[in-house]
Amino acid sequence: MSLLRIEQLHKSFNQTEVLKGVDLAMQASDVVSIIGASGSGKTTLLRCVNLLETFHAGRVVIDGEEMGYQERNGKRVRLAERVIARQRAMTGMAFQQFNLFPHMSALKNVTLGLVKVKRMPRDEAIGVAEKWLRRVGLHDRRDHYPGQLSGGQQQRVAIARAIAMNPKLMLFDEVTSALDPELVNEVLNVIMDLAKDGMTMLLVTHEMKFAYEVSNRIVFMDQGRIAEEGAPKDLFHSPKSTRLAEFLKNSKF
Repeated sequence: MSLLRIEQLHKSFNQTEVLKGVDLAMQASDVVSIIGASGSGKTTLLRCVNLLETFHAGRVVIDGEEMGYQERNGKRVRLAERVIARQRAMTGMAFQQFNLFPHMSALKNVTLGLVKVKRMPRDEAIGVAEKWLRRVGLHDRRDHYPGQLSGGQQQRVAIARAIAMNPKLMLFDEVTSALDPELVNEVLNVIMDLAKDGMTMLLVTHEMKFAYEVSNRIVFMDQGRIAEEGAPKDLFHSPKSTRLAEFLKNSKF
């Protein structure tokens, strides 16, 4: 059974249809990178998967559970917010912006969700948080506040915070786009290590070389649809469509 199954997903903003019937499936330990031009629907797709956006038709199923909606008397009904909050915890998400609490140390940023959402005893939460901060190379910065950390360090704290919640699926949305070029690799190396450990990940990225190296599958989105998908070697070296060939040429892969 697929860990993630997206079926005929449609999403509109006012009169503009952003997702036009997206189908995608992932198995456990898959690393799938979504590439495509700005406005092709990549980020919106991720936000629908973890229910930060409503969607107007289709299904998102994670580990056999339909997310966000159910059929009642022939009508599609959004689930109660407490149910959605539980479902959302099945995914972790790292965003373009780090979204750390500026008044909390790195350690407290990571422990907050463990204590408040997972109801974990504080001592246990601190142990989990320290494990993941050590894993992303920031255990020695655990008492530093976001303002005392570089952008790359803040993003690594944000990744540790998401992964500490033990999600079934990790989502990454252009996590290097707000970083100075010299800080990009320290974040990408963390993601690469997680991939080697078998974490299931769905990434939106403009880092083509990284997508090629980290992914077992690449998805190319164009104008709200999946235009092409397959193994990195196939898509990058033998694109089937002119549109993908042009995109890769412009991305200087």
